[in-house]
Amino acid sequence: MQQGTVRKEHYAYEKNGSCALLAAIEPLTGYRLAKLYQRRTKQEFTRFCVDLAAHYPNIKKIRLVLDNLNTHSVSAFYESLPADEAFALAQRFELYYTPKAASWLNMIEIEFSALARLCLDRRIPTMAQLETELMAIIADRCEKHVKIHWQFSIPSCRQKLHAHYSAVNETNAKFNKS
Repeated sequence: MQQGTVRKEHYAYEKNGSCALLAAIEPLTGYRLAKLYQRRTKQEFTRFCVDLAAHYPNIKKIRLVLDNLNTHSVSAFYESLPADEAFALAQRFELYYTPKAASWLNMIEIEFSALARLCLDRRIPTMAQLETELMAIIADRCEKHVKIHWQFSIPSCRQKLHAHYSAVNETNAKFNKS
């Protein structure tokens, strides 16, 4: 600021910081696992997957539907854990990525939308308060076994995504019902 000029102040709020919510849901049972982290890096993704794997000790394969965020990959395990632990963790997961600009195919996004309406529709001043409120809502939804009722069938998916199928392989034009 130069001497003799009027101090200007922007009307926008002061940012208190940001954080990352990682969550998984069993759509048919309503079970949820969620963790709040101060950062969104490969280390946090790895920690979340370690916690998820620990929750299912007897399950051989855990299938995760993910968006295309650069931290959501098996490489995160190798960058965060010793090679033998990373390999063992990688063997437990099958990762399925939604197409770009199609996050609506990821059921956890439906859960995030519900959380946004229930809690995240306002500024929350501290991460501790956010974690308290968010985890209480998630625990309540988990206890009530709130399920996701997926209504998107394979035929409707093929019709909606026809242009993408045809772009990959012209023989997929047969799935166009319009």
